[in-house]
Amino acid sequence: MNFKFRIIIAFILLLNVLKIYPQQKDSTTTKTHSPKKATIMSAILPGAGQFYNKKYWKIPVIYTGFGGLAYSIIKNQDLYKDYRTALRYRTDDDPNTIDNFQQYSVDGLLQAKNYYRRNMELSYIFTTILYVINIVDAAVDAHLYEFDISDDLSLYLQPSMLDIPSAQNYCVTGLSLTLKFKK
Repeated sequence: MNFKFRIIIAFILLLNVLKIYPQQKDSTTTKTHSPKKATIMSAILPGAGQFYNKKYWKIPVIYTGFGGLAYSIIKNQDLYKDYRTALRYRTDDDPNTIDNFQQYSVDGLLQAKNYYRRNMELSYIFTTILYVINIVDAAVDAHLYEFDISDDLSLYLQPSMLDIPSAQNYCVTGLSLTLKFKK
């Protein structure tokens, strides 16, 4: 399958997810923000749900995370293969095969191989976790998209003094935390 054909198929699938409709003339209809749409978009293309939710600043964070994890996967996979090959050369009982890590013992090569294999596997796990977090974040942001954030909820922190009636001229200083719900 050539590259252009894959792009066309991906574009058609994305249009089916977006469900683009012509503009309605009826002024009574209200535009709703769909959490399902944001979730599906983010599952197909990480960051698309954040774009739909107008949380543009999250897109570079997501792709930076994926880039760092991709680098970690590639680097650890290469080192794992190098140490695995060196261990295979060291234990094949053929004097003609020489590995690149003469400074390591067989146990050292085995430990290094296992270390980089573990790091590679953890990188795959963290990539999956980042992908799931991306989808969950898009869904939660879409649910809270139309949430009313107004000045009706106030939190005040101010210094205060308390007079203690049982003691003469005795005051206690402190902080007062006031939470007000306005109607």
